[in-house]
Amino acid sequence: MEWKGRRQSDNIEDRRGDPSMGRLGRGGGFSFPSGGGMGRRGGGLSIGTIIFLVVIYFILKAMGIDLMQVVDGGSSTGGSGYEQGQSSGQTPANDEMTAFVRTVLAETEDTWNGIFQSMGREYEEPRLVLFSGQTQSACGFASAATGPFYCPSDHKVYLDTAFFQQLSRQFGASGDFAEAYVVSHEVGHHVQNLLGILPKFNEARQRMSEADANKMSVRVELQADCFAGIWGKFTQQKGILEAGDLEEALNAAQQIGDDTLQKRSQGYVVPESFNHGTSAQRAKWFKRGFDSGRLSDCDTFSGPV
Repeated sequence: MEWKGRRQSDNIEDRRGDPSMGRLGRGGGFSFPSGGGMGRRGGGLSIGTIIFLVVIYFILKAMGIDLMQVVDGGSSTGGSGYEQGQSSGQTPANDEMTAFVRTVLAETEDTWNGIFQSMGREYEEPRLVLFSGQTQSACGFASAATGPFYCPSDHKVYLDTAFFQQLSRQFGASGDFAEAYVVSHEVGHHVQNLLGILPKFNEARQRMSEADANKMSVRVELQADCFAGIWGKFTQQKGILEAGDLEEALNAAQQIGDDTLQKRSQGYVVPESFNHGTSAQRAKWFKRGFDSGRLSDCDTFSGPV
Protein backbone atom coordinates (compact mmCIF):
# COMPACT_ATOMS: atom_id res chain seq x y z
CA MET A 1 0.00 0.00 0.00
CA GLU A 2 1.59 3.27 -1.15
CA TRP A 3 0.51 5.38 1.79
CA LYS A 4 3.52 7.63 2.40
CA GLY A 5 3.23 11.23 1.29
CA ARG A 6 -0.58 11.23 1.34
CA ARG A 7 -2.91 13.37 3.44
CA GLN A 8 -3.01 12.56 7.14
CA SER A 9 -6.08 12.99 9.31
CA ASP A 10 -6.19 15.45 12.20
CA ASN A 11 -8.87 13.38 13.94
CA ILE A 12 -6.31 11.61 16.13
CA GLU A 13 -6.24 11.69 19.91
CA ASP A 14 -2.89 10.38 21.09
CA ARG A 15 -3.03 9.26 24.72
CA ARG A 16 0.22 7.34 24.72
CA GLY A 17 2.34 8.64 27.55
CA ASP A 18 -0.64 9.99 29.50
CA PRO A 19 0.62 9.67 33.11
CA SER A 20 -2.93 9.04 34.37
CA MET A 21 -3.16 5.94 32.16
CA GLY A 22 0.14 4.28 33.12
CA ARG A 23 0.49 0.76 34.40
CA LEU A 24 0.30 2.01 38.00
CA GLY A 25 -3.10 3.49 37.31
CA ARG A 26 -4.38 6.94 38.21
CA GLY A 27 -2.43 8.54 41.01
CA GLY A 28 0.49 6.10 40.76
CA GLY A 29 4.14 7.04 41.12
CA PHE A 30 6.28 8.66 43.79
CA SER A 31 4.68 10.86 46.47
CA PHE A 32 5.61 12.01 49.95
CA PRO A 33 3.23 11.13 52.80
CA SER A 34 0.76 13.90 53.56
CA GLY A 35 0.84 13.52 57.30
CA GLY A 36 3.11 11.95 59.92
CA GLY A 37 6.19 10.05 58.79
CA MET A 38 8.92 12.32 57.50
CA GLY A 39 6.83 15.43 57.19
CA ARG A 40 5.72 18.01 59.74
CA ARG A 41 2.72 20.36 59.76
CA GLY A 42 0.80 18.72 56.89
CA GLY A 43 3.70 16.90 55.30
CA GLY A 44 6.37 19.57 54.75
CA LEU A 45 9.98 18.44 55.11
CA SER A 46 11.93 19.70 58.11
CA ILE A 47 15.21 21.61 57.71
CA GLY A 48 17.08 18.70 59.24
CA THR A 49 15.56 16.26 56.78
CA ILE A 50 16.43 18.49 53.83
CA ILE A 51 20.05 18.80 54.98
CA PHE A 52 20.20 15.02 55.45
CA LEU A 53 18.88 14.38 51.91
CA VAL A 54 21.31 16.88 50.40
CA VAL A 55 24.25 15.18 52.18
CA ILE A 56 23.07 11.74 50.93
CA TYR A 57 22.74 13.11 47.39
CA PHE A 58 26.35 14.36 47.28
CA ILE A 59 27.70 11.19 48.88
CA LEU A 60 25.99 9.07 46.20
CA LYS A 61 27.13 11.54 43.54
CA ALA A 62 30.74 11.06 44.67
CA MET A 63 30.20 7.29 44.33
CA GLY A 64 29.12 7.75 40.72
CA ILE A 65 25.38 7.38 41.35
CA ASP A 66 23.23 10.21 39.95
CA LEU A 67 19.89 10.20 41.75
CA MET A 68 18.32 12.45 39.11
CA GLN A 69 19.01 9.86 36.41
CA VAL A 70 17.67 7.12 38.68
CA VAL A 71 14.43 9.06 39.28
CA ASP A 72 14.02 9.90 35.58
CA GLY A 73 14.60 6.28 34.58
CA GLY A 74 12.38 4.92 37.31
CA SER A 75 9.19 5.80 35.49
CA SER A 76 10.00 3.38 32.66
CA THR A 77 8.19 0.09 32.90
CA GLY A 78 10.14 -1.60 30.16
CA GLY A 79 7.00 -2.03 28.09
CA SER A 80 6.27 -0.93 24.55
CA GLY A 81 4.67 2.34 23.53
CA TYR A 82 5.40 5.85 24.67
CA GLU A 83 8.31 5.06 27.00
CA GLN A 84 10.27 3.22 24.32
CA GLY A 85 9.45 5.90 21.77
CA GLN A 86 10.95 8.55 24.04
CA SER A 87 14.14 6.61 24.67
CA SER A 88 14.75 6.30 20.94
CA GLY A 89 14.21 10.02 20.38
CA GLN A 90 10.78 9.57 18.83
CA THR A 91 7.52 11.06 19.99
CA PRO A 92 4.11 9.46 19.42
CA ALA A 93 3.10 12.29 17.08
CA ASN A 94 6.04 11.64 14.75
CA ASP A 95 6.57 7.90 14.64
CA GLU A 96 5.88 5.98 11.46
CA MET A 97 3.03 3.96 12.92
CA THR A 98 1.17 7.14 13.85
CA ALA A 99 1.72 8.54 10.36
CA PHE A 100 0.36 5.32 8.88
CA VAL A 101 -2.77 5.34 11.07
CA ARG A 102 -3.36 9.02 10.30
CA THR A 103 -3.10 8.30 6.59
CA VAL A 104 -5.45 5.31 6.66
CA LEU A 105 -7.98 7.29 8.70
CA ALA A 106 -7.76 10.13 6.17
CA GLU A 107 -8.45 7.67 3.35
CA THR A 108 -11.55 6.40 5.16
CA GLU A 109 -12.69 10.01 5.60
CA ASP A 110 -12.35 10.65 1.86
CA THR A 111 -14.28 7.47 1.04
CA TRP A 112 -17.18 7.95 3.43
CA ASN A 113 -17.47 11.70 2.90
CA GLY A 114 -17.99 10.96 -0.78
CA ILE A 115 -20.48 8.14 -0.21
CA PHE A 116 -22.54 10.11 2.30
CA GLN A 117 -22.53 13.15 0.01
CA SER A 118 -23.91 10.99 -2.80
CA MET A 119 -26.77 10.05 -0.44
CA GLY A 120 -27.45 13.69 0.36
CA ARG A 121 -26.06 13.34 3.86
CA GLU A 122 -23.10 14.74 5.77
CA TYR A 123 -20.53 12.33 7.14
CA GLU A 124 -19.47 12.95 10.71
CA GLU A 125 -15.82 11.97 10.89
CA PRO A 126 -14.89 9.83 13.91
CA ARG A 127 -11.89 10.41 16.13
CA LEU A 128 -9.31 7.69 16.62
CA VAL A 129 -7.70 7.31 20.03
CA LEU A 130 -4.19 5.86 20.16
CA PHE A 131 -3.32 4.44 23.54
CA SER A 132 -0.72 2.22 25.12
CA GLY A 133 -1.74 -0.41 27.64
CA GLN A 134 -5.00 1.02 28.90
CA THR A 135 -7.34 3.98 28.66
CA GLN A 136 -10.88 5.11 29.44
CA SER A 137 -13.72 5.35 26.93
CA ALA A 138 -17.37 6.35 27.13
CA CYS A 139 -18.10 2.63 26.76
CA GLY A 140 -15.97 1.68 29.74
CA PHE A 141 -12.37 0.80 30.49
CA ALA A 142 -10.24 -0.26 27.53
CA SER A 143 -7.03 -2.24 27.59
CA ALA A 144 -4.74 -3.83 25.05
CA ALA A 145 -6.44 -7.16 25.81
CA THR A 146 -9.75 -5.92 24.40
CA GLY A 147 -8.24 -5.25 21.00
CA PRO A 148 -9.29 -2.38 18.70
CA PHE A 149 -12.91 -1.32 19.13
CA TYR A 150 -15.43 1.40 18.34
CA CYS A 151 -17.46 3.15 21.03
CA PRO A 152 -20.80 4.45 19.71
CA SER A 153 -21.31 6.62 22.79
CA ASP A 154 -18.41 8.95 21.98
CA HIS A 155 -17.98 8.17 18.25
CA LYS A 156 -14.36 7.17 18.74
CA VAL A 157 -12.21 4.27 17.56
CA TYR A 158 -9.75 2.97 20.16
CA LEU A 159 -6.49 1.38 19.08
CA ASP A 160 -3.44 0.16 20.93
CA THR A 161 -0.97 -0.06 18.05
CA ALA A 162 0.73 -2.98 19.77
CA PHE A 163 -2.19 -4.95 18.31
CA PHE A 164 -0.54 -4.69 14.91
CA GLN A 165 2.46 -6.61 16.24
CA GLN A 166 0.13 -9.20 17.71
CA LEU A 167 -1.72 -9.44 14.40
CA SER A 168 1.53 -10.24 12.63
CA ARG A 169 3.39 -12.36 15.18
CA GLN A 170 0.57 -14.27 16.85
CA PHE A 171 -2.07 -14.43 14.13
CA GLY A 172 0.16 -14.58 11.07
CA ALA A 173 -1.51 -11.61 9.39
CA SER A 174 1.26 -9.23 8.39
CA GLY A 175 1.33 -6.32 5.97
CA ASP A 176 0.22 -2.71 5.96
CA PHE A 177 -3.07 -3.43 4.22
CA ALA A 178 -3.90 -6.05 6.86
CA GLU A 179 -3.42 -3.30 9.45
CA ALA A 180 -5.46 -0.88 7.35
CA TYR A 181 -8.27 -3.45 7.26
CA VAL A 182 -8.40 -3.38 11.08
CA VAL A 183 -8.81 0.41 11.12
CA SER A 184 -11.35 0.45 8.29
CA HIS A 185 -13.41 -2.29 10.01
CA GLU A 186 -13.76 -0.16 13.15
CA VAL A 187 -14.64 2.86 11.03
CA GLY A 188 -17.25 0.60 9.45
CA HIS A 189 -18.91 0.37 12.86
CA HIS A 190 -18.98 4.16 12.97
CA VAL A 191 -20.76 4.18 9.61
CA GLN A 192 -23.28 1.70 11.05
CA ASN A 193 -23.78 4.03 13.98
CA LEU A 194 -24.47 7.02 11.73
CA LEU A 195 -26.89 4.97 9.62
CA GLY A 196 -28.83 3.93 12.72
CA ILE A 197 -27.93 0.24 12.41
CA LEU A 198 -25.83 0.01 15.54
CA PRO A 199 -28.34 1.78 17.83
CA LYS A 200 -31.13 -0.55 16.69
CA PHE A 201 -28.97 -3.59 17.36
CA ASN A 202 -27.90 -2.41 20.81
CA GLU A 203 -31.52 -1.74 21.73
CA ALA A 204 -32.76 -5.09 20.42
CA ARG A 205 -29.92 -7.00 22.08
CA GLN A 206 -31.32 -6.17 25.51
CA ARG A 207 -34.38 -8.29 24.74
CA MET A 208 -32.49 -11.20 23.17
CA SER A 209 -31.11 -14.38 24.59
CA GLU A 210 -27.33 -14.68 24.58
CA ALA A 211 -27.44 -17.10 21.65
CA ASP A 212 -29.65 -14.79 19.56
CA ALA A 213 -27.56 -11.77 20.47
CA ASN A 214 -24.43 -13.59 19.30
CA LYS A 215 -26.07 -14.45 15.98
CA MET A 216 -27.09 -10.84 15.44
CA SER A 217 -23.64 -9.64 16.49
CA VAL A 218 -22.13 -11.80 13.76
CA ARG A 219 -24.27 -10.01 11.16
CA VAL A 220 -23.23 -6.62 12.53
CA GLU A 221 -19.54 -7.54 12.41
CA LEU A 222 -19.75 -8.99 8.92
CA GLN A 223 -21.38 -5.81 7.67
CA ALA A 224 -18.50 -3.81 9.15
CA ASP A 225 -16.17 -6.14 7.20
CA CYS A 226 -18.15 -5.41 4.05
CA PHE A 227 -17.94 -1.67 4.69
CA ALA A 228 -14.19 -2.09 5.13
CA GLY A 229 -14.18 -3.78 1.73
CA ILE A 230 -15.98 -0.77 0.22
CA TRP A 231 -13.21 1.43 1.54
CA GLY A 232 -10.70 -0.96 0.00
CA LYS A 233 -12.46 -0.62 -3.36
CA PHE A 234 -12.19 3.17 -3.33
CA THR A 235 -8.56 2.93 -2.24
CA GLN A 236 -7.85 0.63 -5.16
CA GLN A 237 -9.46 3.10 -7.54
CA LYS A 238 -6.98 5.73 -6.35
CA GLY A 239 -4.18 3.45 -7.53
CA ILE A 240 -2.40 3.21 -4.18
CA LEU A 241 -2.84 -0.52 -3.62
CA GLU A 242 0.08 -2.76 -4.44
CA ALA A 243 0.27 -6.37 -5.54
CA GLY A 244 -0.66 -8.64 -2.66
CA ASP A 245 -2.54 -6.00 -0.65
CA LEU A 246 -5.95 -7.58 -1.16
CA GLU A 247 -4.55 -10.95 -0.14
CA GLU A 248 -3.15 -9.38 3.05
CA ALA A 249 -6.59 -8.09 4.04
CA LEU A 250 -8.32 -11.36 3.21
CA ASN A 251 -5.72 -13.29 5.19
CA ALA A 252 -6.24 -10.98 8.17
CA ALA A 253 -10.01 -11.51 7.98
CA GLN A 254 -9.48 -15.26 7.94
CA GLN A 255 -6.97 -15.30 10.79
CA ILE A 256 -9.34 -13.48 13.16
CA GLY A 257 -12.45 -15.51 12.38
CA ASP A 258 -14.17 -16.97 15.44
CA ASP A 259 -13.57 -20.57 14.40
CA THR A 260 -9.87 -20.02 13.71
CA LEU A 261 -9.32 -18.15 16.97
CA GLN A 262 -11.11 -20.81 19.01
CA LYS A 263 -9.20 -23.64 17.35
CA ARG A 264 -5.95 -21.86 18.07
CA SER A 265 -6.76 -21.08 21.70
CA GLN A 266 -8.70 -24.16 22.85
CA GLY A 267 -8.45 -26.75 20.11
CA TYR A 268 -12.17 -26.87 19.28
CA VAL A 269 -14.98 -24.54 18.23
CA VAL A 270 -18.28 -23.57 19.86
CA PRO A 271 -20.42 -22.13 17.03
CA GLU A 272 -23.15 -20.80 19.32
CA SER A 273 -20.56 -18.55 20.96
CA PHE A 274 -19.44 -16.96 17.67
CA ASN A 275 -20.00 -13.19 17.65
CA HIS A 276 -17.80 -11.98 14.78
CA GLY A 277 -18.19 -14.66 12.13
CA THR A 278 -16.14 -17.51 10.79
CA SER A 279 -12.95 -17.01 8.81
CA ALA A 280 -14.77 -17.85 5.58
CA GLN A 281 -17.60 -15.44 6.35
CA ARG A 282 -15.31 -12.55 7.23
CA ALA A 283 -13.24 -12.96 4.07
CA LYS A 284 -16.40 -13.38 1.98
CA TRP A 285 -18.01 -10.15 3.15
CA PHE A 286 -14.86 -8.07 2.90
CA LYS A 287 -14.43 -9.33 -0.67
CA ARG A 288 -18.06 -8.58 -1.48
CA GLY A 289 -17.64 -4.95 -0.42
CA PHE A 290 -14.33 -4.74 -2.24
CA ASP A 291 -15.79 -6.12 -5.46
CA SER A 292 -18.93 -3.96 -5.59
CA GLY A 293 -18.19 -0.79 -3.63
CA ARG A 294 -21.91 -0.41 -2.92
CA LEU A 295 -23.71 -0.18 0.42
CA SER A 296 -26.66 -2.10 -0.99
CA ASP A 297 -24.46 -5.18 -1.38
CA CYS A 298 -23.58 -5.16 2.33
CA ASP A 299 -26.97 -6.22 3.67
CA THR A 300 -25.94 -8.96 6.07
CA PHE A 301 -29.33 -8.96 7.79
CA SER A 302 -31.32 -10.58 4.98
CA GLY A 303 -30.84 -14.26 4.31
CA PRO A 304 -27.91 -16.48 5.23
CA VAL A 305 -24.47 -15.03 5.86
